[in-house]
Amino acid sequence: MPQRTRPEDASDRAGQVLGWLLARLPPRWRPGVYDYLVLTRMDRPVGALLLLWACWWALWLAAGDFPPLKPWLIFSLGVFVMRSAGCAINDFADRKLDARVRRTRERPVAAGRIRPAQALIAFVVLLAIAFGLVLLTNRLTLQLSFAGAALAAVYPFTKRYTHLPQVVLGAAFGWSIPMAFAAVTNHVPPLAWLLFLANIVWSTLYDTEYAMVDREDDLRAGAKSTAILFGELDRLIIGMLMATFLLAMAMVGHRAQLGWPYWYALAAAAILMAWQQWLIRDRDRLACLAAFRNNNWVGFVLWLGIAMALALR
Repeated sequence: MPQRTRPEDASDRAGQVLGWLLARLPPRWRPGVYDYLVLTRMDRPVGALLLLWACWWALWLAAGDFPPLKPWLIFSLGVFVMRSAGCAINDFADRKLDARVRRTRERPVAAGRIRPAQALIAFVVLLAIAFGLVLLTNRLTLQLSFAGAALAAVYPFTKRYTHLPQVVLGAAFGWSIPMAFAAVTNHVPPLAWLLFLANIVWSTLYDTEYAMVDREDDLRAGAKSTAILFGELDRLIIGMLMATFLLAMAMVGHRAQLGWPYWYALAAAAILMAWQQWLIRDRDRLACLAAFRNNNWVGFVLWLGIAMALALR
């Protein structure tokens, strides 16, 4: 692994995989390739997994069982490509803010190892790859994809003008939901929009937990976030968002007529969110980061519940 300052939110397992892959490259290539992998957050896959679970919820519900192989492959790959594109444009937009925040100041663009123009080129290339994947679907999915690309491009700039960038992120993260329904069924039913709204609430709560890690640094840097907006009411409002999300997912289960495995999964998700509340009780930075990561299990158990409930019909 090239000698770089390891981000505190990086995954140990992902770091081991990247180290193994980089060892197969010529030594002179390793630092540059590693910086691009960090730019696209390949060392922190949890963000992509959070998108993947929401996308899989939609694919399974749209298909009524295991989705057709083609859209499943397209969307599973597309999630990682679009998340990488979003990270590249985020680091381009936040290069000055990131340099003033402890957790992000060693990001490749903020630290000067990747030039802003290079990050912008990476964004365009990744967006082109994602667009190529969408071209393999249908016309409605293609039309919806333009809104998704716009959300991904706009999100990084919202933290300068509003304390609600997490809501915009939720819309960007969840736009794969109506697209998945469109790809599988060629229309977007009310169930898709209900799931989309539930995902916005979920994304807002887990990204608020993430923003709590950087709250003090963000205040000094002049960035805006829901963690700053909520202030001392952060845990209470996160709890309200958790309850709203669970209620919305209960409505999804009812509307989709899902059986008992889903309801057990929803109960497990509620327990996981109670654990997150316990983790953030003292607002410790690393504990808030752990609470954020715990949402990966929330997404997984809900997908598992949906998949099992549909399989047992």
